[in-house]
Amino acid sequence: MRSLNIFGASLLVLLTVQCKENKKTGEKSDPQKSTLNESISAEVLSTLIYEKPSNIETPKGMVWIPGGEFIQGAVPQDKMAMSHEKPAHRVAVDGFFMDVTEVTNAQFSKFVNETGYITVAERAIDWEEMKSQVPEGTPKPHDSILQPGSLTFKKTKNSVPNLFDFSQWWNWTVGANWKQPNGPGSSIQGKDNEPVVQVAYEDALAYCKWANRRLPTEAEWERAARGKKESSIYFWGDEEKVLSQMANTWEGEFPVNNIKSDGFEARAKVGSYPPNEFGLYDMAGNVWEWTSDWYNVNYYKELQTSQQPIVNPKGATTAYNPNSPYAKEKVMKGGSFLCNASYCASYRISARMASSLDSSLEHLGFRTVATVEMLSAN
Repeated sequence: MRSLNIFGASLLVLLTVQCKENKKTGEKSDPQKSTLNESISAEVLSTLIYEKPSNIETPKGMVWIPGGEFIQGAVPQDKMAMSHEKPAHRVAVDGFFMDVTEVTNAQFSKFVNETGYITVAERAIDWEEMKSQVPEGTPKPHDSILQPGSLTFKKTKNSVPNLFDFSQWWNWTVGANWKQPNGPGSSIQGKDNEPVVQVAYEDALAYCKWANRRLPTEAEWERAARGKKESSIYFWGDEEKVLSQMANTWEGEFPVNNIKSDGFEARAKVGSYPPNEFGLYDMAGNVWEWTSDWYNVNYYKELQTSQQPIVNPKGATTAYNPNSPYAKEKVMKGGSFLCNASYCASYRISARMASSLDSSLEHLGFRTVATVEMLSAN
């Protein structure tokens, strides 16, 4: 099903790439609370998979991420950290394999060619199905809008005083999909090595099933991004001055002018910047990446931590975002080519944002993981 949140006056509800935080979020208790992951005993922690088993080969295009403990969430020196990144808490995850890069157009094309899969953005829209997902009384959009499409970015001509109003630079574009990521007339021809975008959560899961992979949990993603940097803001350290050398982001005045100090206006070929210490590329910038965790603004605050780390957390069991009460959202990580210091700075390791399940955008893609258990079953 397609969510009406992406249409017309409902655009602000959908666009939960919230790069500025509502200051009231989390100040009052709410009955919609996430079910908490409980800390477990040291005996269970001792069974953690740290090193790659010798009988398991590393899949092509992936790298082993050692199991271990780390601090998830905002580091103390991060002045840009939002409240939903706090408090930081101890986590331990089993080792796993992760794609070295984001899934590319070429890889997704192979999946579609072999399966005939049709993405969410390419499917016909059923208004009757949608009405149950939006506020009662929401008017039906005009038939010219109620057609397959997705969200695309457009620069503004002048400075934007209100960066909360995402409708100033996001547009519902009929015909936008993974093959035409910027709308009709655009193409992925000659862009095999760019990350695939305009993929909804369902699309990413379908690819994972075909590839015998899964999406990373938020904890796994953050473990992988952090590398061996135990307490730094970025995967390379705390130095922001080298950002243009390390990641594809927006530099200049957002959303008016991108001065392209990093060499790119929009998406870059995967691997265009240095990898982190685990050999992973584009864990900061380029495109956002789906994770499997539900987004719940209260999740970190409600964690009951103790001396033992939380082992292999899978996030909140329910989605909750007061800014998008009708959307069921998943956590996305890593930031994108649209991230700017004045707008979101989500190229930081702990940064976390949300997107609804059926949302597809031109700056949102994914990468996959494989576990020892998954590969042992083959």
